[in-house]
Amino acid sequence: MPGLGAVTDRWMGKIASIDDRMNNSTFGRIFRLDGSGHPKTIRGSSFFREIRAGLTTFATMAYIVAVNAAVLADSGDLKRDLITSTAAVAGLSSIAFGFLTNLPVALGPGMGLNAYFTYQVVGWHGTGKVPYRIALTAIFVEGFIFIFLALTGMRQWLVRMIPATIKTACGVGIGLFLTEIGLSYSAGIGAITGGFSTPLTIAGCPAEFLNSNGECTGHIMQSAGMWIGIFIGGILVAFLMAFKVKSAIVIGIAIVSIMSWPRNTPFTYFPYTEAGNERFEFFKQVVAFHPIKSVLAVQEWGLTGTSGAQFALALITFLYVDIIDCTATLYSMAKFCGVVREDGDFPRSTIAYCTDAMMISIGSLFGCSPITAFIESGAGIAEGGRTGLTAISTGVCFLICLFFAPILASVPPWATGSTLVLVGCLMIRQVININWQYIGDAIPSFVTLAFMPFSYSVAYGLIAGMMVYVVLNTMIWVVVRLTNGRVTPSNWHEKEVYDWGMGTRDVPRWMKCIKRKLLPSRYHDEHKDGVELVDNDSALNAATDSSSRGNSAEEHKDSHIMGVQAQVHAQYQVQPQLYPHPHPHPQPQPQFPPRIQSRSNVRMNMRDLPSLD
Repeated sequence: MPGLGAVTDRWMGKIASIDDRMNNSTFGRIFRLDGSGHPKTIRGSSFFREIRAGLTTFATMAYIVAVNAAVLADSGDLKRDLITSTAAVAGLSSIAFGFLTNLPVALGPGMGLNAYFTYQVVGWHGTGKVPYRIALTAIFVEGFIFIFLALTGMRQWLVRMIPATIKTACGVGIGLFLTEIGLSYSAGIGAITGGFSTPLTIAGCPAEFLNSNGECTGHIMQSAGMWIGIFIGGILVAFLMAFKVKSAIVIGIAIVSIMSWPRNTPFTYFPYTEAGNERFEFFKQVVAFHPIKSVLAVQEWGLTGTSGAQFALALITFLYVDIIDCTATLYSMAKFCGVVREDGDFPRSTIAYCTDAMMISIGSLFGCSPITAFIESGAGIAEGGRTGLTAISTGVCFLICLFFAPILASVPPWATGSTLVLVGCLMIRQVININWQYIGDAIPSFVTLAFMPFSYSVAYGLIAGMMVYVVLNTMIWVVVRLTNGRVTPSNWHEKEVYDWGMGTRDVPRWMKCIKRKLLPSRYHDEHKDGVELVDNDSALNAATDSSSRGNSAEEHKDSHIMGVQAQVHAQYQVQPQLYPHPHPHPQPQPQFPPRIQSRSNVRMNMRDLPSLD
């Protein structure tokens, strides 16, 4: 009789064989899996690794099925309908996004956005300024506005206009945000909670010892569920990750979940309380499907009088919050995945932003708050997800959840809380790439990364950081300009080069193609008089993008300056064949203006360069 090791090896060999066949098939080529032969193969990606990453993302996102429904139900008695809506929208949007963009990012109704929708726009049980149906209408229209902004390149420009150091701080802030979620009660181990005398306070008590303000009245740090989540969902998973054990995160979540299902334990997810009994009755159904009856396509289109004003208020309110929240989150996930190029863009960005926008409108038809990229996708990326197959796997799990919601929605929050903390640890490693040398970059970056978890919003964190950046650096610029550069702040030469991202290279490709067909003469005239007319700002910015931070060593700065000089020199070389009579004397080389010698002033205007005359 063969031993256990031989049986395991045989099964692992079969799995590896299936994995290789899938990677080498047309299916693998579609998703650019490693070994597919695609010219842009994504190294390290494989069929089963992507599936495993998708399961990990789903496990960390599964809580939204119950939590999103519970939050949105506060705007009316719609909880069962919203459970179905949440699972359906998360499944459809993740599948569509993964297939169209080939990015391992799952979409779903945003947790911060749903609270904003319920408590600040619609109000508890409809007591706010905007009725539920008009708010859904505003979200539907908002999605099409986002599509227009993506097609015209405005959403891409929004990303490019954010300074590189603040974009890095966004990733760090999201890591801290994930950590805070993982430590809270609603979607984590319950180690912290909101305090009365302090903004946050230590918790860890069983749920029955929480008062009406959510504070522990006693038994602090004595919750059995919290300790199970810490040791099995956290420390054990970290131990397995140290030895690169595959599916480490899934193993931890599964063990904690199964341990929490029996009722007669101190860490059960189904205590003998009203909420516990309700969850247990739902869990016992195992297979159940609840059709959507009350929230499907209930938009209010009679926007006259007061309704029109309410619609405008809701639309403006959602626009400024969603466009920053959704765009920043999607960009940060793409950067965490490692697909962001040196110019600040990532592959299929226009399709990604358009898909995200379309799902916002579709989600409103299902009665949900705005759809966004989920920061919990970082768990799947940490598990090895690199392609859209990860997002598709997550979406399929959500669709299965439509029928097995009693099981899949019964993953306790302490089973996934430590996982979110581990992912936050992985994301916060980017903090070393922030420009801490120059105060004009360091302070706004710190405000950004600190404000995200404390305001419980990605959008508000980014808004706060950008506000500080603009005000502080404008004041510094005024002083430097008025003194003609004689008075400069400390480490002025270490500041990052910044532009608004409005050069020729920032125009979407489809707009460039249309312009080339409608105005072909302009492209022929770009080589007039033997001079290559290149967008000067774009060329210089392209040269500085890759070295705006990274290393601050002197040799790096010197090579950067030499590279910019060489680019400008190449742009103004005169083609000799256009001059039939060569000059009897050698032509003097153009002198570069003094301001190019400083890294802080590599941006130049055409008037700063010597005339060809």
